Amino acid sequence: MMSQRNSRATLEGTEKYWSRFNSAIANDHIREILGVKVASIGLGTYLGNPDAETDRMYEDAVQAALSMGTNIIDTAANYRFQRSEKSVGRALKRLFEAGVFARDEIFVSSKAGFIPYEDSEPVDPKQYFDKVFLRTQIIREGELAAGCHCMAPVYLTHQLEQSLANLKLECIDLYYLHNPELQLREVVRDEFNHRMLDAFAALEAAVGRGKIGFYGTATWNGYRAQPGAPDLLSLPELLAIARQAGGEDHHFRAIQLPINLAMPEAFTRQNQNDGDAWRSVLEVAAANGMMVMASGSISQGSLARNLPRDLREFLGQKSDACNAIQFVRSTPGVTAALVGMKNSAHVRENLALAAVPPLTPGQYMRLFTPVE
Repeated sequence: MMSQRNSRATLEGTEKYWSRFNSAIANDHIREILGVKVASIGLGTYLGNPDAETDRMYEDAVQAALSMGTNIIDTAANYRFQRSEKSVGRALKRLFEAGVFARDEIFVSSKAGFIPYEDSEPVDPKQYFDKVFLRTQIIREGELAAGCHCMAPVYLTHQLEQSLANLKLECIDLYYLHNPELQLREVVRDEFNHRMLDAFAALEAAVGRGKIGFYGTATWNGYRAQPGAPDLLSLPELLAIARQAGGEDHHFRAIQLPINLAMPEAFTRQNQNDGDAWRSVLEVAAANGMMVMASGSISQGSLARNLPRDLREFLGQKSDACNAIQFVRSTPGVTAALVGMKNSAHVRENLALAAVPPLTPGQYMRLFTPVE
């Protein structure tokens, strides 16, 4: 039986991971946060068909990514009908059992919130939902939002256990509430905050049971919306809710949101009121020592080609995909750029950046300086 000490990523374990690479890794590729040392680029597992061939590709991609300089793997229960989690789980189990890597070297995140099917879309989705979730009272009347989303405590606990089984892990390093802003389509802000408090309390309890290390919120529009938008998430407000749920030593320590060349709002938009001033979500996260994972780094491939020539020359990498990733991993306040990679050749191409320093803050700011 694996001990509690090494059932998730640790500082000692992640230092051991990086010691494998000696001088082949640029210093600024490694970021120390939340008591671990992680890469500036992580493996995402969102895209792909729900079939055996894609499963195999992801298993190979996990091994390639860990061998080439990232110890971050990001997934979710609803990605490819739970098949992405299962692919990650099979790959990690094989690598751990072979002694290629140890559990405490690898930082794994997953998510809950969307209602996931299992392996494929059922013939009758309503019948599936009724049988799996309603009749069992995993989800109760009134807890489903937008026809696809739930974050009630019983549901989150069920989903966490399912994800642990899929991933073949005892503990998930970082567990996100997935797109909680969807709830704001159907409930008023006070009710939303009450639901967030219940969800955070359930996640704090999961930390106490050793099932997760930290928790966070993975969003799409929530942290990028304009001030006053109905689906805007206030990070200072959520931090206050976390303090209610877990005290000053709460475990709400991470956010995930899209950041890329076409979507820089996390850096540029001052939409967070922290009481003293309006700040960007990255500024608020940094002030609170939070991990920030950037999703959509190459915007599902649309930023992997045809970048403007001057931008390509400024970023200076061998491919437009690498240029797009270089932008994201260099953004001040970002811990890691998540990149969906199921093709091992793309893993090798993109993780060549592990040997390349990110832009300095001064260089990065030149991208936002008007040309005279």
